[in-house]
Amino acid sequence: MKYSKIPLSQTVVTLCKTHNVKHIIISPGSRNAPLTIGFTHDEFFSCYSIVDERCAAFFALGIAQQIQEPVALVCTSGSALLNYYPAISEAYYSNIPLLVLSADRPKHLIDIGDGQTIKQKNVYGEHVLYSTNLKLDLKDKEQKSSDDELPIMRSIENKLERFLGLQKDIQTYNESEVHDAITVARLKSGPVHINIPFDEPLYETVDELSINPKPFNIADRTEKIDEFEIKSLLDVWHSAKRKMILVGVLQPNSIEEQWLQELADDDSVLVFTETTSNLHHPDFFPGIDKMIAPLDEEAFQSLQPDILLTFGSMIVSKKIKAFLRQYKPEDHWHVDLFNANDTFFCLDKHIKLTPNTFLKTFLPQVTHHTKSDYKVNWLKVRQKRRKLHDDYLKTIPYSDFTVFNMLLKSIPKQSQLQVGNSSAIRYTQLFQLRKDITVFCNRGTSGIDGCTSTAIGSAVANKQRTTFISGDLSFFYDSNALWNNYIPKTFRIIVINNEGGGIFRILPGHKNTENFDTYFETKHHLTAKQLCEMYGFDYYKTTDESSLSVVLDTFYNLSKKPKLLEIFTPSTVNDEVLLEYFKFVK
Repeated sequence: MKYSKIPLSQTVVTLCKTHNVKHIIISPGSRNAPLTIGFTHDEFFSCYSIVDERCAAFFALGIAQQIQEPVALVCTSGSALLNYYPAISEAYYSNIPLLVLSADRPKHLIDIGDGQTIKQKNVYGEHVLYSTNLKLDLKDKEQKSSDDELPIMRSIENKLERFLGLQKDIQTYNESEVHDAITVARLKSGPVHINIPFDEPLYETVDELSINPKPFNIADRTEKIDEFEIKSLLDVWHSAKRKMILVGVLQPNSIEEQWLQELADDDSVLVFTETTSNLHHPDFFPGIDKMIAPLDEEAFQSLQPDILLTFGSMIVSKKIKAFLRQYKPEDHWHVDLFNANDTFFCLDKHIKLTPNTFLKTFLPQVTHHTKSDYKVNWLKVRQKRRKLHDDYLKTIPYSDFTVFNMLLKSIPKQSQLQVGNSSAIRYTQLFQLRKDITVFCNRGTSGIDGCTSTAIGSAVANKQRTTFISGDLSFFYDSNALWNNYIPKTFRIIVINNEGGGIFRILPGHKNTENFDTYFETKHHLTAKQLCEMYGFDYYKTTDESSLSVVLDTFYNLSKKPKLLEIFTPSTVNDEVLLEYFKFVK
């Protein structure tokens, strides 16, 4: 097997292997050559070459989202690692473990006018859980300086380092820092950054390792149950007649069915689920906006909970946020192993457990279900809303709304749905999805950048068929995502093209003006057809319900290439149809 001759590269690669970091996403470069050599010559690693660093980072995020284990990103020095930043911030707020391995120049070659150099130390600031600068290996006494070094500075540095402790201490430090960084990424489930200085020559290889890292204890994630806290919560729970559970982004199968049933059996409990919660029960309340939007003052007061219990991360629905901020519960408890956002400005308990562990501990100690008509009354409202929803679909013209109705019914069984941000996820929230479909969306920062790349990464990592639904601006913004040699043939992209940012037509503002069209809606006449030709996708186009129905009949069939369906909808109709919907379901 070949190894980079540089001990520091050997150390990083070996410890990634020790920590079972298997997926390595590499963007081509020279300064990161020692790492590229190490990873690509070891069959233990699955290596992917993604040229565009922003796409590479979101691709890695998609893999990590699925396997829930650290995925490594490898890039050269300079602006390369800055292009990771959007995905790093998404990983930070979505609790997804990423390991950034950025190559760097030695300290004495930074800020002297050399190309591809920036201040890489702590470049991600507070958006990573751990950041470290590794130490440069010392050169052998016999080795001559390369032409582009500053011999005097190198001499001073080498003498100083030897005086302070020599290479042995450097090696110990580097091993410890790499171990700590990967451990944090895994245990705290978030991004970490390891900055790695390499001196030239960069491409020399050896057949045997020159390092022998000391063994480290690989820590396991543990949950500590505070029995006193649980008992104090039980007292409040038993006395409350209106309990609302709101579930945001959650991994599939995060909560056992028996605990979901236990919640459903309690008439004093309403469980509101977002599409991204991946929770399903006949007595739960998906389609939150459909429930909340038509309510008047009296109805809001009757819905106001005594206790709000929240699981999962970011909430999509602005309407539920506005409601709970105005009609605050007396108690808000958030259950999450890592973070607790005070989204509704009334958080008073952060229970640091996974939702399943909390329910498994808490619910068996609930001695009785409080008598309440809370759920029964709102189930009646839900039934009326669903009937009105179906009635509305029979009255409206071809639009984004009718398209999403058709698309969400067409998703293959036992498959995964990746949804783009902005209008795509908000439309999806209005419909009831089948239980066999798992749903993902980048809700950490809710940006449109990288949604396609994330979906492709997830399709590579999971064995399910994956469909990605996106708006046009989001898709074109991340079109370099298709510059990827690993896209499964079963992968499907559906682009809703209303020739601009249609969601801005729903927001307050002066529509149908040149200023609005140019700077808000961003009108365009782009099409995905040429991109599909360039990147090897089968391309389909529809402009009405009839043609869409015909294409969907065979769109998910097996094929020799991945497929993209571009659905054109009328931009001046979409906003009117959606705004009228909330009036109709009253």
